Amino acid sequence: MAAWIQMISDEDADPKLADVLELARTPHGTVDNVMRVHSLRPNTMKGHVVLYRAALHDDTNTLPMWLQECISSYVSILNDCPYSLANHWANARHLIGDDVRADAIDAALHARQPETVFDGRELELMRYAEKLTLRPGKMVEADVLALREAGLDDGEILEANQIIGYFNYANRLLNGLGVSTDGDVIGYYAEDA
Repeated sequence: MAAWIQMISDEDADPKLADVLELARTPHGTVDNVMRVHSLRPNTMKGHVVLYRAALHDDTNTLPMWLQECISSYVSILNDCPYSLANHWANARHLIGDDVRADAIDAALHARQPETVFDGRELELMRYAEKLTLRPGKMVEADVLALREAGLDDGEILEANQIIGYFNYANRLLNGLGVSTDGDVIGYYAEDA
């Protein structure tokens, strides 16, 4: 079972759901369980697809994609979300393009010690991601000022904030409904692997 609730197949989808399933299709031609779990409420699937693509796969984002995927992975580690971690760490590893470096980053993030592999703006982003994920009510202006002082502009700060916020949402959706990767193609770059 890919989730604890019913998910409607392509074959059983009514026209409204079929349209949203088309919107949610991956480059592999599939609909991942993270989206299909919404099949009983197509409007939330549509909103989820739009939010996901705006937060993480928007061409106007300026943070490097490998770093966006590392932030996504760190939030998923902090939330103990194996679904998002499997997909987004596969993406990060692919984009990093150096297995030794990727292994070091993976170990550091799992140990919650990003300072062993990152410094400067990258480290500040990981610190911001950790605090916003684990202690959102304790955020203060100084958290954003630290990002600026590390060289991030306000647009990049907003990008990071939206990625972190999105993955906190998605991790809770996935963990709360027992969504697994059963039947999914893991990672955006799977066909290149």
